[in-house]
Amino acid sequence: MIKLNRPFSQLTVFLLIGFFVMPIVALLYQAGQGSLQSLQHLWNTVLTDYFINSLLLVSGTVGISLIFAIPTAYLVSRYQFTGQSLLQWLLCLPLAIPAYLSAYLYTDLLDYPGIIQQWLRAIFGWQSIHDYWFPSIRSLGGACFILALSLYPYIFLLTRLALLEQSENLTQSAKLLGASTTHIFWRITLPLLRPAISVGCALVAMETLGDFGTVFYFAVPTLTTAIYDTWLGLGDLQAAAQIAISMLALLSLFIGIERYARRKQQHYQRGCEQTHQYQPLTRWWEKGLVIYSWLLVLLAFLLPLFQLSYWAYHYFTEAWTTNFFQYAKNSLLVSSVAAIISVILALLLHFLQRMTQVSFARAGLRIGALGYAVPGTVLAIGLLIPLTIADHQLHQLTNWLGIPPLGLIFSGSIFALITAFVIRFSAMSIGSIETALNKIPPSLEMAGKTLGHSALVVGWKIHLPLLRKGILTALLFVFIESMKELNASLLLRPFNFDTLATHVFTYTSDEQLERAALPAIVLIIVGLIPVMMLTRSLLANRTK
Repeated sequence: MIKLNRPFSQLTVFLLIGFFVMPIVALLYQAGQGSLQSLQHLWNTVLTDYFINSLLLVSGTVGISLIFAIPTAYLVSRYQFTGQSLLQWLLCLPLAIPAYLSAYLYTDLLDYPGIIQQWLRAIFGWQSIHDYWFPSIRSLGGACFILALSLYPYIFLLTRLALLEQSENLTQSAKLLGASTTHIFWRITLPLLRPAISVGCALVAMETLGDFGTVFYFAVPTLTTAIYDTWLGLGDLQAAAQIAISMLALLSLFIGIERYARRKQQHYQRGCEQTHQYQPLTRWWEKGLVIYSWLLVLLAFLLPLFQLSYWAYHYFTEAWTTNFFQYAKNSLLVSSVAAIISVILALLLHFLQRMTQVSFARAGLRIGALGYAVPGTVLAIGLLIPLTIADHQLHQLTNWLGIPPLGLIFSGSIFALITAFVIRFSAMSIGSIETALNKIPPSLEMAGKTLGHSALVVGWKIHLPLLRKGILTALLFVFIESMKELNASLLLRPFNFDTLATHVFTYTSDEQLERAALPAIVLIIVGLIPVMMLTRSLLANRTK
């Protein structure tokens, strides 16, 4: 172990931990300072509906995502058929399409003026909506369906990976005991998949609870829209903080229930056992699963991509403007700076954890990785509080020094937006660098110490060159996720400052997505990069 100055290392780790927990601490403080009258008024009027809608939205989205993910994952993991390799990739790509884009596209397709209902009225001679019934897409059920189309790949990827790791010996033993394929699935395969499915459901639940674009467009009141409306509509930051804390408590409840439900379960699989063998399609329901999977790909990815491409081509001149380039420049600026800072902080935390004996350095890594679990809207409210205080303190200091006011340096500039991106997406940089760092043997550090080099020299000469791939991966992931982030951008962006995500959402809210189809295509193409990288790493089948 190469020791650094211990007090300096402890102070650095403490400051980094404070940076990551600052929004949550600020929320707790602001919520405690606020009066309960506003919250009580909201509870007596609309807050109960917000809670119920949030619960129903999460439950419905997770349920539909399971219906989408588990059959398709089972199909591509157990059966060999034409187009299997292509299908297992395409089933992951809907992650790259923001849900609010699909919400607009399907509203345009399924609403009363849409082409589907026009065909129905033309075919059956119906004159008005009173002559027939058609499910409303702009509803709670429609929001669950749209969110599930975008988020089911979380469950699909983890379930697919778990299926590949299951031993064929268990299936063969069950067959020798006379068990049918159905019994094997329900009694062996599905219970072994439960940990992976639970993690996937937790990810879907977190993303659903934090979604703003889809529920706002569909006018479904949830806790996320309640925070947005309370802060920007009523101007009550303290009540918004109280709702944000309630939202975090609800999220913690979901995770706690899931862990409690499987607290006594243990799963063991030995790597020496026989891996599964692909089977041909023989029964009618197996062939039906293939049709079902391709239909899901069509609805979740191909149809939205085709419609956006069509609009981008026909409205190219309206979209190819100086504003488009300015918004792209803004997105590139904040995303690049956030990616660089997050990687630097991740490197610093890993360096201190590996090269020092600071007991809570590992805790700093774990705390830094928790930011992704905090919804963007909650994080934005949590950052507004300390950054606003910092601006007031700076204003008082400039007055005391006789310096002209500097304005809202912290809360009214891109500083707030970059800070939110760094806290929210540092989990990706921490994870990517940790994966690369674990491959570096400690013997290299000991060799550097033997040669008389300091810890800084060892980190610069040995760690950084070997971490190059992990650093590039971390930069790419944080950059792309920052480009797509909407919730925090809507609340923290400076005046007259738009990113591609907020630009697209503005046109979506105004029912003019066709004019923003080009930047929407750019966001999707950018989003495909991490999805394909993640798919390649998780869906790689083991060969012997």
